[in-house]
Amino acid sequence: MDHSIQLVVGLGNPGKDYARTRHNAGFWVVEELARRHGGEFRDEHKFNGRVAKATVAGVELRLLEPLTYMNRSGLAARSLMDYLKLTPEQVLVVHDEIDIPVGDLRLKWEGGHGGHNGLRDLNQHLGNQYRRLRVGVGRPPSKAEGIDHVLERPGKAEQVILDDAVQRAADAIEQVMREGMEPAMQALHSKLKNETESE
Repeated sequence: MDHSIQLVVGLGNPGKDYARTRHNAGFWVVEELARRHGGEFRDEHKFNGRVAKATVAGVELRLLEPLTYMNRSGLAARSLMDYLKLTPEQVLVVHDEIDIPVGDLRLKWEGGHGGHNGLRDLNQHLGNQYRRLRVGVGRPPSKAEGIDHVLERPGKAEQVILDDAVQRAADAIEQVMREGMEPAMQALHSKLKNETESE
């Protein structure tokens, strides 16, 4: 069992206007984890977010949806981390990623922000040693359209793909909790490679 992950942060923007936009893929995943494991989100103003508890593979996880808007996600994550006395290595962040095809998933140990404003703020508050689960939302035709792309709602066909990706993302996090990052990464990435080669 991997007991190191104790906080899963889903990135997104609060409010109905943003709820179904691509940028909120992180919210969708932590909400699915809460649904599966009996967690209930509550507004926690002292942590600038909505927080749920969920026991996964025998470990009590905190699930966090920052209510600070994407560009200040690190503020919420840092406040809850400090309260729980966690290190960045005990945090897994789930976020949308335009550099990955729609519906593909990637687990990653650490790294830069890659132009993602939520990760940029997290890196400022946490450093870059936290774990990441990236949910592919595809690249827009023009680089300049990136912000518009993530703040738009996907079409029906794309939403079906993303809904499936949310289920697989929750599966991947469960595997991380049961077996650790490395086995979960190998399972996720080898499956992706096999699917790509069979196309």
